[in-house]
Amino acid sequence: MQTNEQVIDCDSQILGRIASRAAKLLLKGSSVVLVNAEKAAISGHADDIVAEYKQKVEWKDKANPDHSPYWSRRPDMLVKRTVRGMLPYDKARGRDAFKRLRVYVGVPEGISPAKAEERSKGKFEVYEGTLTVKELCERLGYRLG
Repeated sequence: MQTNEQVIDCDSQILGRIASRAAKLLLKGSSVVLVNAEKAAISGHADDIVAEYKQKVEWKDKANPDHSPYWSRRPDMLVKRTVRGMLPYDKARGRDAFKRLRVYVGVPEGISPAKAEERSKGKFEVYEGTLTVKELCERLGYRLG
């Protein structure tokens, strides 16, 4: 098992690709740091993306609203929850992997991000419709300070 730390810059990259790459590294035993989480992009039409995430954020169980799934409106927590969805979180292996994940808005001091080597289409501007995580969170009601 690896014990090294992988730093991934989310700037101008598709969220699902970042999340799946991070999940694979976490399951191999690495600790993963994602920086610039608010600059990750979600491909698709903006209104459809917002409607889908609004439904996730506001979903409540009728029988017990306190035990409903929680989706944060904060960009770093939303990215972290996306990575969690790609891990076997119900098992101890997935929970241990999730504990090795750190996600930041911006780049904290002392961390030098490395650009991802794997890019199939380059920058996300080539997609017809994209929405950054920051724009999505603002539409869901969160204001970045």
